[in-house]
Amino acid sequence: MKNNLKFIAVAAVSMAIGLSINNYAISNVPANYKVAVVDVSKVVGNSKQVASLKEEQKKKVADLTKFVQTAKTNIAKETDATKKKALEEKYSKELASKKAAMEKDYATKLKAIDKSISDTISARAKLGGYNLVLSKSVVLSGGEDITSAIMAAVK
Repeated sequence: MKNNLKFIAVAAVSMAIGLSINNYAISNVPANYKVAVVDVSKVVGNSKQVASLKEEQKKKVADLTKFVQTAKTNIAKETDATKKKALEEKYSKELASKKAAMEKDYATKLKAIDKSISDTISARAKLGGYNLVLSKSVVLSGGEDITSAIMAAVK
């Protein structure tokens, strides 16, 4: 019984301290603190850079598919088992190499686009005098929505 009372007392004191700290932290926010929100998925979805990268990736996948079809045809034509196995290994290595290069190129370009969009958001935030910019997906309410300005700036 005494242990339960001690636990309840400690929990109540901890809760009171937590609330006090939270109120103190909130009270230090300046009155002119500006918060903006950006719908990042909308910005990315409307980006010409992203659309161009997707088209480029589709073409590369089509080229890779064509390569696989050609490889299958060439392997099927071969009648000698040893040569057939050598062709399979050759095409397999070449396919892996092309796929790795394609993925690396895609990742590099995607990273550059991400940096470009992030830099644009940061620049617009500074220009607008915002102290904090959050993704719209994590904000329930509040903040000034600057998505349209960001979309106009991102090409």
